[in-house]
Order: sequence, then structure tokens, then C-alpha cells
Amino acid sequence: MEITGRLVADATVRAVNADKNVTGFRVAVNRNYRSQGEQKQETAYVECTYWRGDGIAPYLIKGMVVQLKGFMTAEPWISRDGEAMASLKFRTDEINMLTSSAKKGNRKPTQSGNNNRVLKPSKRFN
Repeated sequence: MEITGRLVADATVRAVNADKNVTGFRVAVNRNYRSQGEQKQETAYVECTYWRGDGIAPYLIKGMVVQLKGFMTAEPWISRDGEAMASLKFRTDEINMLTSSAKKGNRKPTQSGNNNRVLKPSKRFN
């Protein structure tokens, strides 16, 4: 499965056990559609994990557009109000950066409006 979205925060790394780290990040995926002649947009927020190494984390900066390959799972949970809920989780196997990246602490990547259709991948991590 493949999804393309914009990072809503900088990636983080957490230790799973003594010898394994996981990179976590969240992307917003938009869907444009028409309803009763009116243009609308719906956004899904997807929690993502990348288990193949944590060296990519400094490059995954809020606002970047990324293309991800992997598989989707849904994790059910119960809210504080007792409601049954579910969250989308995407286990990422490959990351393709569609906007320029800069290590955290350096300059932020620049965004150029709606030029996404002409962006070319800058780095691939798989």
C-alpha cells in the first residue's frame, strides 16, 4: 500500500527494548471530493512507524510531504467516555521524501504552495 501525506510534527525515536528503536511520525492525508456541487476536503491523520533504523528521524520535519510504502492496520481502543474508537497505524517499509529536507536544527525546508505536482523525490530510505 502507498500513501502520500504531510508530516504534522517532527519525527521522534523511542526505544522498544535494549537493542531496538522505532521512528514514529504522523502524517495528514487529504481527500478532495464534491458533495452537492460543492468542493470539500477531508483529512485523515495517520500514525506511522519505521522500524528499519532511526537515522532518518532528523530528516522528517513538520510540513514535509512524504510518500510511504508499507501496510495499514487499525488499532481499537476505548476512550475515557467508554466509547469504542480506532486509530489508523501505518507500518512503513519505504520512505520517499517529496520536499527538500534539512536536519533538525538547521534551516527549515521551504514550501512552495501548490507545486506538489512537479516535486521530484529527493531521498529514498528503504
